[in-house]
Amino acid sequence: MSVEQIAIELVYGLPKQQTLLSLQIDAQSTVEQAIAESGICQKYEEIDLAINKVGIWNRAVKLGQIVEDGDRIEIYRPLIADPKEVRKRRAEKAKEEGRADLVTGGRVNPQRSKTKD
Repeated sequence: MSVEQIAIELVYGLPKQQTLLSLQIDAQSTVEQAIAESGICQKYEEIDLAINKVGIWNRAVKLGQIVEDGDRIEIYRPLIADPKEVRKRRAEKAKEEGRADLVTGGRVNPQRSKTKD
């Protein structure tokens, strides 16, 4: 008795290099099993499934999620900066440079600045 096979893709991207693997795996395989079977963890030693988040088609999933035919498993790198903190620093810089309203933080209204003269 043969086990049914399904086709999936597995992707991992670095800033200057992306890897896309097309795989045939057993139906009812989990995300973790598919990643292990792909051998990608041997190619990229920085991948640690205890740290790296994973997803299917840009939706975060757990390693125990069953993979379906046509799925694209994505292995995400850890963030190097907190996006909220980056936006906050950018807004503060815009205020300092006069590109943002000091009160609201939004764009400077040219009509308001004319009436202050």
